[in-house]
Amino acid sequence: MQMTPEDITAIWLSLKVALSATALSLPFGFAVAWLLVFKTLRGKVVLEVLVNLPLTLPPVVIGYFLLLLFGKNGWAGKLLAEWGIELIFTWKAAVIASAVVGFPLLVRSIRLGMESIDRQLVDASRSLGASWHDSLFTIILPLSLRGIFAGASLMFARSLGEFGATIIIAGNIPGRTQTIPLAIYDYASSPSGSAMALSLCLVSVIISVAVLLLHEMLGKQLQRSTDQ
Repeated sequence: MQMTPEDITAIWLSLKVALSATALSLPFGFAVAWLLVFKTLRGKVVLEVLVNLPLTLPPVVIGYFLLLLFGKNGWAGKLLAEWGIELIFTWKAAVIASAVVGFPLLVRSIRLGMESIDRQLVDASRSLGASWHDSLFTIILPLSLRGIFAGASLMFARSLGEFGATIIIAGNIPGRTQTIPLAIYDYASSPSGSAMALSLCLVSVIISVAVLLLHEMLGKQLQRSTDQ
């Protein structure tokens, strides 16, 4: 399995983008899931629609909206420019694209974990004088670990395969923003690139299998810890 330096860079960049997108989204995903499960909000339906919207929109549409938002004429782009931060057509833009596309999967998994918590445990802690943040960090967070890990695994895997939104907002620049899916796209477009595309496909399969195995192993370990 022969690879060029650009292919190796694409592999490492994919891993970096997926890890960064997952780490960036985790606190927000946990907060949104907590709001949806434990809080009574007037606009909860609107919040649910906004959270799940990336699941129904084509990734290219998401990428275009992000381009409008973070581009030179977008309000976020102008704000970042004032701070000297360059986002569009960098690997950071790929992180933003992956975070937005994978966010619904993260929230859904954490939400399922929270919904399985016995509400009487939370009510008992509050009746004993615990504040909301004490209950959050001593009861809800520990009992949501399986959902958090499942959501993080799904989001990491989804980020590895992100293509549509990434190519719009980050471009396909070898050595800078080209991830595994973008590199495969380039090779698949070339008559002589079949072997190289297949090599990257195999790498993608190996990484995905490793993530799934790790997910299953740690999930079972967390299950044993909960049962004890």
